[in-house]
Amino acid sequence: MPDVVVTVPKAMWIDWIAEGDGVGEPPTGEEWGFYTSGGKPDIQPGDRVYVVAHGRLRGYAPLTRLVVQGRRLVFCRAAGAVAVTVPGPIRGFQGWRYRWWDRSDEVPFPHWETEGVPAKYIGIH
Repeated sequence: MPDVVVTVPKAMWIDWIAEGDGVGEPPTGEEWGFYTSGGKPDIQPGDRVYVVAHGRLRGYAPLTRLVVQGRRLVFCRAAGAVAVTVPGPIRGFQGWRYRWWDRSDEVPFPHWETEGVPAKYIGIH
């Protein structure tokens, strides 16, 4: 499966996790989009869209559809997010990339929202 990886900018982290159906939350029936740019990836509904933030892989959600508007892309998702990570840091990037690790390297990430995230990015002062 040609899964993709995207990065949530640090300053958007708290707003991003507040949006959409989170890990372990019941489905709302809504669809949410991650906007980025780049060429069209070879990805289909059901493939995974992984999220990197604050130097770590945070998890993935199944793709519901891909919207292409020129070089602008919208990776759409609904319920079904899963919190996983892989050993070691991942530097953030613009656009998207294909997953470069084996799925067998993934481990559960129960504290995906806050682990390694500076307090100023999660509303703790």
